[in-house]
Amino acid sequence: MLKPLGDRVILEAKDEEEQTVGGIVLASNAKEKSQTGKIIAVGNGTVLDNGQTVPMNVKVGDTVIYDKYAGTEVSYEDKKYLVVHEKDLVAVVE
Repeated sequence: MLKPLGDRVILEAKDEEEQTVGGIVLASNAKEKSQTGKIIAVGNGTVLDNGQTVPMNVKVGDTVIYDKYAGTEVSYEDKKYLVVHEKDLVAVVE
């Protein structure tokens, strides 16, 4: 399993719908990048200059919205994930 470092989280990005309301199937390059994902792993938090660790505001299982071009895509055991800094998370979906 992947374990993020510091203030990073690992997301499983949700796939966007492939059809428009009218039923037209979109080509993969025409689809917008997803901005919603489920957190599958969380780092320990940000370490301040004095050595104190600030805990993360999110937890495993949260569904979040993140900045459009945030993160780094990684592949692990034939699955694709997104590694994102906590500062690039916009909101938690409740």
